[in-house]
Amino acid sequence: MAKKTKELREMSVDELATIRRENKEEALNLRVQKESGQLENPARIRELRREVARIETVLTEKRHAAATAEA
Repeated sequence: MAKKTKELREMSVDELATIRRENKEEALNLRVQKESGQLENPARIRELRREVARIETVLTEKRHAAATAEA
């Protein structure tokens, strides 16, 4: 299920990386289903792609904040 950006910001980097990996795996499986004509919910691919983008954004923010704190 899609998470709100606020919820993502409260998670640790490890949790975010795990969710990102799981979402990418699910998206791959859905693309395979699409090609074989068995996909029931095509909108889920778009949802996953957007959630991965949200996670990437939050990870970038966290890395930038950590780098700024070190400097």
